[in-house]
Amino acid sequence: MKTNKTTIQDAFLIEAPAFGDERGKFSENYHQLRYQQLGLTQDFVQDNFSFSQYGTIRGLHFQTGDYAQSKLVRVIQGKIIDVIIDLRKDSASYQQVYQVELSQENNLQLLAPKGVAHGFSALADHTIVYYKCDQFYHPESEAGIHPLDDSLAIDWGVSEQKRILSAKDLKHPTLSEYLERESLA
Repeated sequence: MKTNKTTIQDAFLIEAPAFGDERGKFSENYHQLRYQQLGLTQDFVQDNFSFSQYGTIRGLHFQTGDYAQSKLVRVIQGKIIDVIIDLRKDSASYQQVYQVELSQENNLQLLAPKGVAHGFSALADHTIVYYKCDQFYHPESEAGIHPLDDSLAIDWGVSEQKRILSAKDLKHPTLSEYLERESLA
């Protein structure tokens, strides 16, 4: 197992080994001691998974204040474009966007630190995304950035005609609108 830095401060791609034979494949999703040896010390308290059809775009979500979450994201089945945006004002990568393909084939995991917005697009039918969080979901602390904000230049890998988004995600502010609201708060 090894980690690779991303362009976002404190975000890492993790290469988790997989072992396969004629029966199928085996891989550890998480091993606390191994992750600590890599310098990743999050204390995960909640596991989630989503099931998505091709073209689904989820995000860009985050929680604020004391309920901010780090996430360890992995694809169990299918393929996604995973995206994070650094919203931490004191970060060297503030407002930067990072995207990476995660799939059942490449077996990569993305560790998204507290203070980043997270989202993904499903590039295959029946895509299953599994992720661990180091803080419990708290609806009152939930926030988001509009996933189709042109200023972010995110390539979701899905044509405009095939995109499936929730009404809730389409109501989120653009990044500049969000930052302006925050500066007034």
